[in-house]
Amino acid sequence: MKAMVFAAGLGTRLRPLTDSLPKALVEAGGMPMLELVIRRLAAAGVTEFVVNTHHFHDQVAAFLASKKNFGFKVALSREEEFPLETGGGLKQAAALLGGGPFFAYNADVYSEMDLRGLYNAHVSAGALATLAVRDRPSKRRLLFDRSLNLKGRESGPAPAGCRALAFSGIQVLSPGIFSKMTETGVFSLTGVYLRLAAAGERVKGFEDRSDFWCDIGDLDRLEAVRRRAAAGPR
Repeated sequence: MKAMVFAAGLGTRLRPLTDSLPKALVEAGGMPMLELVIRRLAAAGVTEFVVNTHHFHDQVAAFLASKKNFGFKVALSREEEFPLETGGGLKQAAALLGGGPFFAYNADVYSEMDLRGLYNAHVSAGALATLAVRDRPSKRRLLFDRSLNLKGRESGPAPAGCRALAFSGIQVLSPGIFSKMTETGVFSLTGVYLRLAAAGERVKGFEDRSDFWCDIGDLDRLEAVRRRAAAGPR
């Protein structure tokens, strides 16, 4: 099983930490976020990783080398000129991700969700993409029907039969998505999902009801993740 880990972000809201360190190597619970994510995915059965890089690429490469890639096959997909966002980054790494459904996971996300359950739900549904979602506040929530089919983006009160849920930055994708990604350059996966769902493709949600989820998008959230991670694995 394979996974793409998005680790190319600049982390501007984490300055001054990220003035000299890539966001993926900011520590929580005594280890870098990238290591936490790799270990979580490995526990779910992932054995091959693709990590995209941009900001302080050499530091990410050196860290993985120092850990001997944690005993796994790890390929780096470097975005040299500028970050390509999740969609552009994934598309650049397409040749490294074939062979079956794979995880895509933001390196700045700390989650305790059932990753194996997400993967199994994706396979069972025969979906093109299955997004981990939570009932939490967000300015960018997505709309899902009662069967958790993606129906659009929240722009007011939810239509009858729909719920607004926030995407968690974790998903499972089928390789068939690459032939349907007509977008080029710098673009977000969320836009791809909305376009494909509107065209009738099966893009599903998987509701994460675990006790804790948080990204390290700013210094306050980083401290929340550090406190949780320090309490030990769940």
